[in-house]
Amino acid sequence: MMDKRTDYCGNITEKYLDQEVTLFGWVQKVRNLGNLVFIDLRDREGIVQVVVNQDSGKELMDEADSLSSEDVVEIKGLVRKRSSVNPDMKTGQIEVDAKMIDVLNHAGQLPFEVKDDVTASEQTRWKYRYLDLRRPSLQKALIMRSKILTAIHAYFDQAGFINIETPILGKSTPEGARDYLVPSRIYPGSFYALPQSPQLFKQLLMGAGFDKYYQIARCFRDEDLRGDRQPEFTQVDLETSFLDEEGVQEYTEGLLKKVMHDVKGIDIKLPLPRITWDDAMNYYGSDKPDMRFDMKITDLNDIFKDSEFKVFSSTIENGGFVRAIAVPEGAKAYSRKHIEKMQEYIERFGAKGLAFAKFENGAFSGPVAKFITEEASSKLVERFNLKGGELLLFVADQWKVVCDSLGYLRRAIALEQNMVSKDDYHFVWVVDWPLFEYDEGDKRWIAAHHPFTMPDDKGIELLETEPHKAHARSYDIVLNGYELGGGSIRIHKKDIQMKMFKALGFTEERAYAQFGFLLDALDLGFPPHAGLAIGLDRFAMLLAGKDNIRDVTAFPKNSNASEPMMKSPSPVDDEQLAELEIKHVPNKD
Repeated sequence: MMDKRTDYCGNITEKYLDQEVTLFGWVQKVRNLGNLVFIDLRDREGIVQVVVNQDSGKELMDEADSLSSEDVVEIKGLVRKRSSVNPDMKTGQIEVDAKMIDVLNHAGQLPFEVKDDVTASEQTRWKYRYLDLRRPSLQKALIMRSKILTAIHAYFDQAGFINIETPILGKSTPEGARDYLVPSRIYPGSFYALPQSPQLFKQLLMGAGFDKYYQIARCFRDEDLRGDRQPEFTQVDLETSFLDEEGVQEYTEGLLKKVMHDVKGIDIKLPLPRITWDDAMNYYGSDKPDMRFDMKITDLNDIFKDSEFKVFSSTIENGGFVRAIAVPEGAKAYSRKHIEKMQEYIERFGAKGLAFAKFENGAFSGPVAKFITEEASSKLVERFNLKGGELLLFVADQWKVVCDSLGYLRRAIALEQNMVSKDDYHFVWVVDWPLFEYDEGDKRWIAAHHPFTMPDDKGIELLETEPHKAHARSYDIVLNGYELGGGSIRIHKKDIQMKMFKALGFTEERAYAQFGFLLDALDLGFPPHAGLAIGLDRFAMLLAGKDNIRDVTAFPKNSNASEPMMKSPSPVDDEQLAELEIKHVPNKD
């Protein structure tokens, strides 16, 4: 069928002057001025003004006047110059003089008005998500997401990568986040697992000789949700053979450069900066540092180790740290009451207190000021390069508590004080990661990335003696304080993989029960390989200037992992459960 539409409403500009056009769209608004009826007609590209006047005849005037918001219409008319130009609209120079209006479908009573500053509750908007998605800001965000995908496919195709799909129904490997399980009707009591990532499949593809693989992969994790997480998500997945860290990073940087150019019109400078994990934590308090602003965390142990302020000196004596950030213009911006509220925020990280001092007119004031000697004052002014008007926020505690607390405050204050812009994009590689991290919940060491990550040379030696001291050949790409993606050199030798499993507490029997297929493969001529995965949803969220990935996801789940429109998840009838030999047993708690 030939497309009768001349162009999208938002594209009807002066290039169509004096031409007859056919448009399709939704009625945004109708204004009847007596002898004129104006219709704002909207589609995914924008709005164009349609006018119906008395010269068009009473029948057409009545038809125009009968329209309501969100009616679906076809309109034919002549494009002409507006008598009153609207400079805020792409189509603001013209209007369409309607000659025909065909109502394709009337809209009933709307649950909310379709506009960007909608006041309806989130629950209502998600129940009618198809209406919510008509809002221009959400449509632009999803169109941008599509452009990102177009750029990704073009880049990988040009670079010689092969697009290979991996299974959705796989095997449960209960390490890390929880799997979503799918019962098998044919094998009662057995379950598939939806993939948390294509990690093992893409490694096996390297063993099969596909040395450059990529996939836009759907992944699933049954975990608690936040603004930048969903139970189902999309990642840009790549894996290569015979490349080291720099090789994977070079391909990734090329991909990011193309996406930023094609989607945002921004040329990023390569190579991207790199920072070690240790420096990221020490200076920014986060393994995903936001480097759009300075305000670095600064170590003050040498200044306060002999301080009369026992909170500081005793912490240092017991192996802890005293560190601080200097907030520009913070002396006037933050009252004592506000600072006490900050202290409540960092208690979640285990911080016992938040000390502060204000630097104004060449002197310190505040609760800590009386403990700042003249010598300490000079050192603080020099170390923070204080000019006057700054607020110093101190945390004294163990290393991780200090990092987490000041890292949180640093970013929260920057956002609160408008130190950053959503239009500023700062990429950075975080490298030289620890191989393991301690899980406070399970009280054990777990893989910082995943158990297939290659340790560095010294780390291989440490696997059998002090594995928690080992470092990984891994790398994360960070954008504006968000982990955009992560990757590593993979283990490609069976003996090293077995040592890694042992360090994680696996017996040989358990390792073979869960990963025997991989261990067998590693013993049959497996090449050195490495890869990376980028979270597409998070990338799209940042490029669209949104604060939540739900705004770049067509049909997202809410914070309770449910979807109000289709009411999923939902119970199934007893017949379906019986066929799967499953019975629901309510939790007695």
